[in-house]
Amino acid sequence: MVKSSRSKLGDRTIAFLCLIIIAVCIIPILNVAARSFSSSEALIKNEVTLWPKGFNLQAYQLVLGDVKYTWSLTWTALLTVICTFISLFMTTIAAFPLTYDHLRGRKFINTFIIFTMYFNAGTIPMYLLLKDLGMLNKPSVLIIPYTLSVFNMIIMRSFMFGIPDSLRESAEIDGAGPIRTLIHIYLPLSTPVLATLALFYAVGRWNGFSDALMFMNDRTYFPIQLLLYNLINAISNVEVATLEGFSPPGLSETLKAATIMFATVPILVVYPWLQRYFIAGATLGAEKG
Repeated sequence: MVKSSRSKLGDRTIAFLCLIIIAVCIIPILNVAARSFSSSEALIKNEVTLWPKGFNLQAYQLVLGDVKYTWSLTWTALLTVICTFISLFMTTIAAFPLTYDHLRGRKFINTFIIFTMYFNAGTIPMYLLLKDLGMLNKPSVLIIPYTLSVFNMIIMRSFMFGIPDSLRESAEIDGAGPIRTLIHIYLPLSTPVLATLALFYAVGRWNGFSDALMFMNDRTYFPIQLLLYNLINAISNVEVATLEGFSPPGLSETLKAATIMFATVPILVVYPWLQRYFIAGATLGAEKG
């Protein structure tokens, strides 16, 4: 079928807009990468745009040679994996029972869960609760409080609603219970949405630092984003710079850019592996709710 000139113009317009959006997303990353490989003198003079000036690897040598950075990155990666698996488990066991029409109190449970999306106690009550539970300054405070996302649970539930009931009924006729039905039927068919939610949870945990900032004083368990936050503050705060052991302002600019790349690249590498599942899960999960 031959496209009309108007259709071709529309396709070209959409492609042009996509290129603009891609450029808007990529240019800042290229600028940060160029700054991380540039000399401090070039940064002070604002000579760096999209290509390094006075190419050097001093900032990366400092980052990779500092145990504080490498341990923080390792801890953040481990924390991200743990939180992702626990969150997926909690999301699955919360969403699957809500797909049963005969579940008693299903409407009340749905309403109660969704209520928490709009209303919460706030930061101070959360802090007091975690303090009473003895979780402050412990690794568990970065894992347990934000284990389940109601929004992600709704996505999972909507996706499972799209799985034909006949499959579950066939399994029940063969004597399969709810757990076996979930493991052998629903989970294999839910690979796209599981990959999508895994990406959501992983990115959220990797980029998170506010919980560590509020609930964690033990510097051993600072995630990489909180370390980066302290580094950015160190540029304008001499007291923080002394505490963190950062370099003079000229080098700190290069070090900041290198640390941003150091903290950003690992999670960006994950996207290509989950892209096809991400697209499928994001679209199929909205078909039926």
